[in-house]
Amino acid sequence: MPLEKLFDWGGEQLAMYCGEDLGDLIIITLNNAVEATLAIILLIKCELKLLQATIAGVVLLHLLLIPGTAFMVGGARVWEQTLHPTKAELNHTLLTIGILVLLVPAGFFAAIDRGMPVPNTDGTDPVLNDIVRDDFLKMGRGFAVILLFVYVCSRFYLHDPPGEGPFQPHLNGPEGLIKKERELLEAEPDINPWACIVLLLVCVGLMGVTAEFLVDSVEFVREEGHISEEQVSPPTLVWRDANAGLDGAVTLTYFAHSTLKQYFNLADAEQPTTIAEARAMELSIQFLLFWMPFLVLLGWWAGKPLSVLFDLFEVTVLVGSCFLVNYVTADNKTNWAEGTMMISLYLMIALSAWFYPGQPEVRILDACTSIADALVSSVGQAE
Repeated sequence: MPLEKLFDWGGEQLAMYCGEDLGDLIIITLNNAVEATLAIILLIKCELKLLQATIAGVVLLHLLLIPGTAFMVGGARVWEQTLHPTKAELNHTLLTIGILVLLVPAGFFAAIDRGMPVPNTDGTDPVLNDIVRDDFLKMGRGFAVILLFVYVCSRFYLHDPPGEGPFQPHLNGPEGLIKKERELLEAEPDINPWACIVLLLVCVGLMGVTAEFLVDSVEFVREEGHISEEQVSPPTLVWRDANAGLDGAVTLTYFAHSTLKQYFNLADAEQPTTIAEARAMELSIQFLLFWMPFLVLLGWWAGKPLSVLFDLFEVTVLVGSCFLVNYVTADNKTNWAEGTMMISLYLMIALSAWFYPGQPEVRILDACTSIADALVSSVGQAE
């Protein structure tokens, strides 16, 4: 059984003891634990370009592929599915600000990088130098503090919103949402809280070792597979991960199975739900608004120059994904056709990322050495 599934199950069991609001936060955090641990190990090993690619890949995976397959499978036998209206509207804003934080530094760098550079009086590059990198690092640390503040405010709003229970389903609300709330109130945990905590701690230890093995294997894959850093760095890193392939295969198989049962009117066909599964989007939001700024501040403390200046291609596909997801969920309803569109965009991004050579300027600014040494190393690799 994948460790991520154990985290999911353990989080759901622990959430029954903590209440719905805190329980949702626990489940989302545990679901992000695997990717967050991988990101921390990459930061410690100073694989900053791979770290940025991992962040972009995790967000794309949880924005497009996972919810897209969930919408496609869930909508196989119903006209449309419903999202929680208030949470969906808040998620639109949180997702947008998380993506715009990456767009601002990319636009800033594009504005100062105006083609053929004129060397400074000391012979250094006016764009690729330690002073410019320090400016982006200071900018990123300021952005990180602001993002953490925004995320904390959003959690307080969800936990204790103004008014009388605006997040509780009204009597005239969607029937599926009311039914789901009643089932949650009547559900009983399958395990006591202390055993659940022990299980999660064991999973954390195993997951840390697994993530360490994965990071150590990257260099081996580069050398034995003759794969350049540019081919490993784009958002295909998470797309090639086994979890993504396994989830996609399982959900597509279930989609075909559900569709055949519906078309042939089999007697044992289960009653389809009208509530869309969109928790993966909240995982993307947490990774953008909490884990990414946390990694930036952790890198500051550890002396690793991690900034929020991402590759322009990564920023472009993230902005496009945010636009599509917000457009699909704007009416708080989804269907299998919209899920198919989200999966299609993910596949187009993965295909184009495979051929993308990378942005060398950003790779140089992500180096853990001085910019001058990074430039010399870059020239040596090019030769």
